[in-house]
Amino acid sequence: MPTSDPSNVLFLTDAFRRSAVMFAAVDLGVFDQLAGESGSGLRLDGAGGAMNVAELARRINANNDALERLLDACVGLGLLNRTDNGFANTPESAAYLVHGSPQALTGYIDYSKRALWWLWGNLTSAVREGTPRWKQAFGHSGGIFDSFYATEEAKREFLLGMHGYGLLSSPATAAAVDLSGFAHLVDLGGGTGHFAITACRMYPNLRATVFDLPAALPMANEQIEAAGMSGRISTQAGNFFTDSLPPADLYSLGRIVHDWSEEKIRTLLRKTYDALPAHGAVLILEKMLTPDRNGPMRALLQSLNMLVATEGKERTLDEYRALLHDAGFTNIQGATADTLLDAILALKS
Repeated sequence: MPTSDPSNVLFLTDAFRRSAVMFAAVDLGVFDQLAGESGSGLRLDGAGGAMNVAELARRINANNDALERLLDACVGLGLLNRTDNGFANTPESAAYLVHGSPQALTGYIDYSKRALWWLWGNLTSAVREGTPRWKQAFGHSGGIFDSFYATEEAKREFLLGMHGYGLLSSPATAAAVDLSGFAHLVDLGGGTGHFAITACRMYPNLRATVFDLPAALPMANEQIEAAGMSGRISTQAGNFFTDSLPPADLYSLGRIVHDWSEEKIRTLLRKTYDALPAHGAVLILEKMLTPDRNGPMRALLQSLNMLVATEGKERTLDEYRALLHDAGFTNIQGATADTLLDAILALKS
């Protein structure tokens, strides 16, 4: 007889299989077809509905028996419903796993399948050597856009996935600390503009600039225009390490700091400090580790993700405070949010 409950070990042993089911179903276009979308991701009939195995297999060119097993597993994972007419999307999968959904996470899922899956497969070596695994997994030193998203269509899909990911966290993080006293936010590495849009909606007197590499700005402009924010949010191309920063009284760094080495973080924080006026601030959006480093689990796993994929790691609030104090910032407050990210606001004296 077991001396203790093995269920956690057994769950973790096959947890990767659960991810593989979702990855395969997204990759095959299962959720798209059930939503009434074509392979190109263009909406055909809007609401979607149920479809039997034979018809779905014909549409996605799959083996009937094998596809039925996959669909059964998707039902077990809560990603599909089984109906009298076949299989149908759940509200969750319709929102996040259909390419044409405004909330789609499919681009990030594709990145997880094509890149992170293989990087994490070399976690043992990463822990031994303390370095990312791009070379070991793919034979090169990294560069997601050059390696995986060389076409505009693929790059767009990835950015839309990051946009969907950002939509999950931006409302809570924009509200986690009071930004009402600031006039101009510059979101450094702001991507598709999801945080700038959310912050400007929440704070009517705020203007914003999305500052990012040229490849990201067409998507940012598209999202800003769709949100009706073109009059309050602008974009500017640049590299926050090498180019001058646009003037602002608030800089935000969302999922940026955790990517880089401590040396580069110190350089970037000092650069934001020097660019700010008196009483300006920097807002860091990351998932903080608890003081005892026992959680939250998302932050612990993300820190390992940074190990296999980047130069960086996740930190406690005290560790962020030390970096910010060294750059000259004072009055540092941290706020945990019930979402994917937390907020750290630091003022310039």
